[in-house]
Amino acid sequence: MLEEFLDTKPLYYDEIDYMRMPRVYERIKSHFKLPKIIHIIGTNGKGTTGRFLATALANIGYNTGHYTSPHIVSFNERIWFNGENVSMGILEDFHQELLSILTEDERDSLSYFEYTTFLAMLFFSQRCDYVVLEAGLGGEHDATATFENILTLVTPIDKDHEAFLGTTIEAIASTKLNAIKHKAIIGLQKHSIVYKIAEQLQNSKEIFCYRYESILNEDDFVTIDKIAKHENLVRYLKQNLALAVAALKYLEISYKEEDFYHAKLFGRLSYLDENILVDVGHNTLAAKAILESLKEKKYNLVYNSYKDKNYKEILAILKPIIKKVELIDVYNARVEESSYIQKALEDLDIQYNKFEKIEKEEPYLVFGSFSVVEAFLKVYRG
Repeated sequence: MLEEFLDTKPLYYDEIDYMRMPRVYERIKSHFKLPKIIHIIGTNGKGTTGRFLATALANIGYNTGHYTSPHIVSFNERIWFNGENVSMGILEDFHQELLSILTEDERDSLSYFEYTTFLAMLFFSQRCDYVVLEAGLGGEHDATATFENILTLVTPIDKDHEAFLGTTIEAIASTKLNAIKHKAIIGLQKHSIVYKIAEQLQNSKEIFCYRYESILNEDDFVTIDKIAKHENLVRYLKQNLALAVAALKYLEISYKEEDFYHAKLFGRLSYLDENILVDVGHNTLAAKAILESLKEKKYNLVYNSYKDKNYKEILAILKPIIKKVELIDVYNARVEESSYIQKALEDLDIQYNKFEKIEKEEPYLVFGSFSVVEAFLKVYRG
């Protein structure tokens, strides 16, 4: 069974063999007939940018796949085709096919993300006109960078996963932008160094980088405003939409407003109820985007954090919209000790308690990671 097989694989490694994925793909690539691939790299916004683009391509009439990660509740959220998550039954069939073309050593050594990337691409092979392929940690050595693509989209880059990507914006941006193979569209960036590094790479490699706004015209921006109003998109989601529209323009694919309707990816400032918002963001860039979007109101923040996240800075950013923090239990080896988060809250003079239940009259924001949202949904949905 696919899920039992994946459960045997650790999600994180202290050391990564960056050549394993390309080495295995070189041996088995005759089993893949790949469509046109649009690669998405960056720190935040990869999932929603990809879903906007994939939804539009499917609505326009192209057979389109979207590979995104991680999932919140069910594994098949990662593999989307023409508007639907691919069923676990179908994925099980492709799991068995993938096992049959891998050696025993390859089956055992491939990481969780490497294996699921192969699984997705095997399903998309011979089936899609386009695949929107979202990087994991994102960078030149990411599993998704193994496959040839026609275009790279670059969402906002900021600090995250420093242990793997570097401790400075310059290092992180260099690692991520080195994934560009041919042509790239750069979305709106907070750090100007990202544009500078893209220019340097363009001069040193045979690649071309365009800023998204240079591709869009006045009519495009008017249409983006209309879509954003119809879909009730907050500012950062509207920026992700603009990058997706720029991709269509670059590909010379005509689009209509309706092609982007109902394309939001769950977990990105999504309403569960009129008083409950959930967001899977987990870094300072996400916190700043949420503050900008929700600054008119205060919320009970249902929260927890991984050890490697700068949770004190994140909480400081969100403090203007926090009524109190409700700490939810998350059972994951990466989660920080509760006492440390409590100490950070006390230092910030933020009231807190343990999360127990939702009060119907209170507004809630569930934020901290995919794991936090998953833990909350288990309580909320019973």
